[in-house]
Amino acid sequence: MSSIWGRNIRISLFGESHGAGIGVVLDGFPSGLVLDMDRIAAEMARRRPGTGKHATARVEADQVEILSGVHNGKTTGTPLCGIIRNTDTKSVDYAELQVLPRPGHADYTGQVRYHGNNDPRGGGHFSGRLTAPIVFAGEICRQFLETRGISIGSHIQSIRDIYDCPFDPCRVGEAELDLLRTMPVPVNDRSCAQEMLDAVEEARLGMNSLGGIVETAVAGLLPGLGSPMFRNVEARLSSMLFSIPAVKGVEFGDGFALAAMTGLEANDAFFMENGHVSTKTNHNGGITNGMPVIFRVVIKPTASIYLEQDTVNLETGTDAKLSIKGRHDPCIAFRAVPVLDAATAIVIADLLLDSNQEPEAIDS
Repeated sequence: MSSIWGRNIRISLFGESHGAGIGVVLDGFPSGLVLDMDRIAAEMARRRPGTGKHATARVEADQVEILSGVHNGKTTGTPLCGIIRNTDTKSVDYAELQVLPRPGHADYTGQVRYHGNNDPRGGGHFSGRLTAPIVFAGEICRQFLETRGISIGSHIQSIRDIYDCPFDPCRVGEAELDLLRTMPVPVNDRSCAQEMLDAVEEARLGMNSLGGIVETAVAGLLPGLGSPMFRNVEARLSSMLFSIPAVKGVEFGDGFALAAMTGLEANDAFFMENGHVSTKTNHNGGITNGMPVIFRVVIKPTASIYLEQDTVNLETGTDAKLSIKGRHDPCIAFRAVPVLDAATAIVIADLLLDSNQEPEAIDS
């Protein structure tokens, strides 16, 4: 198994959902960044379970214990390790899933891949719980990006047939993105927030789940980031985004809508603005030409639902029925927002350090 990502900044995830703890080693991160621990705690709280009816009832503090890589509040440049202890586990709820795998989950494929030696409790290493250390690593990277004038933010674009206003692809800015971090339901048009919550509550009461679409923006990037063909911005972001559990689609700019356009419509015409090259539109969204990078991610409905489902009995080799137990999110799109912010920050920080030289200290 490899749970390592990155070229310049490398993250290595470890742990299982119901093990002693989960965590991440962040290697290659520049020295000298003064960490704002309050902001790290705030981001962890955005993703944390047990925060409302639209999230799992599992209650975890998600406090990060930093074991290495930080001294006197600053990053040292050596591997930075953070660990999060698991404190609220109910493994008995998952005992039967080794025999009756959940449709749409990794119970069956995990057993096949690791010959039955995987940890099935709470999904083990396949669990969305492993996104908590991604948020920790991502917030550190985001604080680094802020020293370079780069900001990142996301909003819930849709839950079922309820839609928020999209970002202005040419004018999204730092204040707008930061404001989203303060909202229980991050949306541009606050009038749709309660409708989204009501839809999720209806699904929860019906023992079902919903998915959603999250739109993310990166502002402040200079042109020329990334390298062709396999290390361009879209390729690097996609490789990270598709590593997040439940992500099933990614589109940049106008995405699939570009197929219905002509070349003249799809091309982003250049013009000079305050002495800098700019574009009149931002249909392509993922090319670092100085405009914001805009992309959307599809989050599938939570696989763990309480309605009876068809499955198989792996011991008897027969068809079977499954009614799951445990504590599960009726919609994970809400808690996916800080994870997507974090994943994006890790990728952009990695891209910024594309060099054959060791990165300089932050405060050099």
